[in-house]
Amino acid sequence: MKLSRILLASAAFALSLNAASAAEVKKIGLAVANLQANFFNQIKQSVEAEAKARGITVVTVDAKGDGPTQVNQIQDLLTQNIDALIYIPAGAAAATVPVKLAKAVKVPVINIDRNADGAPGDTFLATDSVTSAKAVCDHIIKEAGGKGKMVIIHGQKGTTPEVDRTKGCMESVKANPDVKIVAEQWSNMWSQDEGFQIMQNMLQANPDVSIVFAQADGLALGAAQAIKVANPSQKIIVGGFDGDTAALEALKNGVFNVTATQQTQKMGRTAVEMAVKIVAGEKVPPVQLLDATLTTKDNVAGFIANHP
Repeated sequence: MKLSRILLASAAFALSLNAASAAEVKKIGLAVANLQANFFNQIKQSVEAEAKARGITVVTVDAKGDGPTQVNQIQDLLTQNIDALIYIPAGAAAATVPVKLAKAVKVPVINIDRNADGAPGDTFLATDSVTSAKAVCDHIIKEAGGKGKMVIIHGQKGTTPEVDRTKGCMESVKANPDVKIVAEQWSNMWSQDEGFQIMQNMLQANPDVSIVFAQADGLALGAAQAIKVANPSQKIIVGGFDGDTAALEALKNGVFNVTATQQTQKMGRTAVEMAVKIVAGEKVPPVQLLDATLTTKDNVAGFIANHP
């Protein structure tokens, strides 16, 4: 009997130690690349909603697309006793610095959309951009009859999504020898204004282009606007990427042809969930890729009503 009581007491003590060692997340730092982009705003809103439901405070900072600004912002976040950092790098060049700063003070890092080459966080959440970009380019090439002159409007050079979307689209192009890429240009902010200006220049140099892959919906909307202004005699097929809320409405109205809708709400929820698990000492996968859904006028209504 006495032995039983000792064993029970020992078990209770062990449980209390485990409970004490399982740290809780009370405050998360959220460093976003650029809140002018609808894609990042969707993730921000999802992170904040999930954190609120869990009783967690979120401190959000917006780098407005500037890497050095983001480094300073994250340095400041790390002085505010955050328990985890959710980080969307503003660019490729300085992406590793904030991860190293956070790890130096033992703050776990959850990267979303863009990874820090050479200094990854504790986990990386993103869309499988290679597979999804291939699907978009397969679609626009097929819609163009499997042939024609093609242009690519890239995202920010060297960032994870830009590299992966290029890789995926090129797999499609290589499988279609009657498609010729006649121009490529990189944007800095993935924005609609850039898409308009880049497409205007491309049309002047290549008036007979018939296929456009724009690596973000903002770029695609700008390209479509430039095409409308130029009013070419041939049909030009335009593909985007992201599933931005405004772009989905434009897709429904036939402004452009196809996009890949990313699971922004799930990304935000999962990022908070990963922060909680990592802080509690649980192991999580180093890379977590989510599917995006090829979206056309035929299936866009469902995504407008309920964005994943």
